[in-house]
Amino acid sequence: MQVTVVGAGVSGLSTGIRLLENGFNVKIMAEEISPNTVSDTAAAWWYPFLAEPIEKTNRWASETFNELLNLKNQTKIEFITMRLGREYLMKKCDPPGWSLELPHFRILQPDEIVQDYSFGWEIEAPVIEMNLYMPWLLSRFEELGGTLELRKFKSLEDVPGDLIVNCCGIGATKLCNDDTVIPVRGQVIYIEQDPGFGRFDQQPDTLTYTIPRRDVTVLGGTAQKGDWDENIRNEDTEYILKKCEALWPELDRSKIVGTAVGLRPSRYEIRLEKELISDKTIVHNYGHGGAGVTLSWGCADEVVKLLKNQ
Repeated sequence: MQVTVVGAGVSGLSTGIRLLENGFNVKIMAEEISPNTVSDTAAAWWYPFLAEPIEKTNRWASETFNELLNLKNQTKIEFITMRLGREYLMKKCDPPGWSLELPHFRILQPDEIVQDYSFGWEIEAPVIEMNLYMPWLLSRFEELGGTLELRKFKSLEDVPGDLIVNCCGIGATKLCNDDTVIPVRGQVIYIEQDPGFGRFDQQPDTLTYTIPRRDVTVLGGTAQKGDWDENIRNEDTEYILKKCEALWPELDRSKIVGTAVGLRPSRYEIRLEKELISDKTIVHNYGHGGAGVTLSWGCADEVVKLLKNQ
């Protein structure tokens, strides 16, 4: 059975791989491929970040966590590493639902909480080096027999084939006429310094993170809704550094080696559903915001289920 996947970001490639593994013939059609997708600039630490609906995203995140561990331990992918991270919060709250599935989760002791915060937790989760992971996904897709074509469409009705999986991300604003999809601009800094463990404040208004990878640590961030500007802004660089220094006072600005900007495809909730348009069966899989990597394999498995059950 032939399936056309629209989009070659982390969602499109993961979905394409899963479909191939389940016996489908798959062609990805995309306007851009790695290294020019927004997925290539993802930080990317596994964390269910502002993704709805919670009852589904918790499950998709858990399934993705397990697959990333499998890729690390069984497939021996070296650019997926397990790192500790601490989330700091202003107020005490119940642990998130997804924490029940993690091998390591604990509430922080009072002496572990940084100034201006009152609560927090520590987890161990995968860090994915997207500059290596994206080419690996593409290579794996092609090894399994998938094909790729660079192509741009004005609407989903123009996409060839009767079975289509729509992983177009921010492109859904035009391709699907979905005005509920908005960019959330994220600027990051790369620094050759290891903080030991990641430090996080995942609230949109105070978004801060230091994500340690093998090559660099990724500092962020910004969450500027409706902002399409992909240029580096010096004022945002300074803003990010000041926030990160509050959580990581040892940060050494002299070790900064780069910056990047990406536009997260945000939506009030992820759209993962089947639709019939002009006799074409379309499964939508977009609107992941800043949790695209975190939800990628769980959502891919959901797409497979929807196509098998049609």
